[in-house]
Amino acid sequence: MTEQEAGLRARLVAVGVDLVTQEGVQALSLREIARRAGVSHGAPRRYFPTHLELLSAIAREGFAELGAEVAEELRGGEEPGGGKESPRAQLAALARIYVGFAVSHRGMYELMFRHDLLESNSLGLRETSLPLFNSLADLVSRVRPDVRAPDVAGALWANLHGIAQLWGWGSLQLATGADDVEPLVRAALDAHLGPEPR
Repeated sequence: MTEQEAGLRARLVAVGVDLVTQEGVQALSLREIARRAGVSHGAPRRYFPTHLELLSAIAREGFAELGAEVAEELRGGEEPGGGKESPRAQLAALARIYVGFAVSHRGMYELMFRHDLLESNSLGLRETSLPLFNSLADLVSRVRPDVRAPDVAGALWANLHGIAQLWGWGSLQLATGADDVEPLVRAALDAHLGPEPR
């Protein structure tokens, strides 16, 4: 691939990222992405043989951004005294980042988890998305060595995903009267991990 081709491919993805951020998943047609990128409507097919491959490349950017936020938090989890934060505190930080990302990047978040729309086995999408779950499972195993971590991590992830989705729709605020998502995230952690030791 020439430098010019790589540049156009990157521009198509960047336009897709902007489009999903501003207008949501429903706006991600090949024709609209091509129009906003200033190329013919057939041009994206030269770089992405299917619409699913282009959507997957766009979602990969979202996973990379979320993954970088989580990695930064886990790497920087230093306490003022010089020690590392506890696995429970790191897990709480990961949960807050995840829900915060979902609330502030609603269109991208929806695309990232629509595996019915994505080619998860191509373009490195799995390599970008699975480390997030593995980080979650690793922290769960350190907090609760007595459980099968992938199962608890999966249930916790589903709970956090539901909180994020329902918060984004305004349903949780209506049902609970909450004006902050943080207590709901803490409740989910307590439900799956047991109450935080005092």
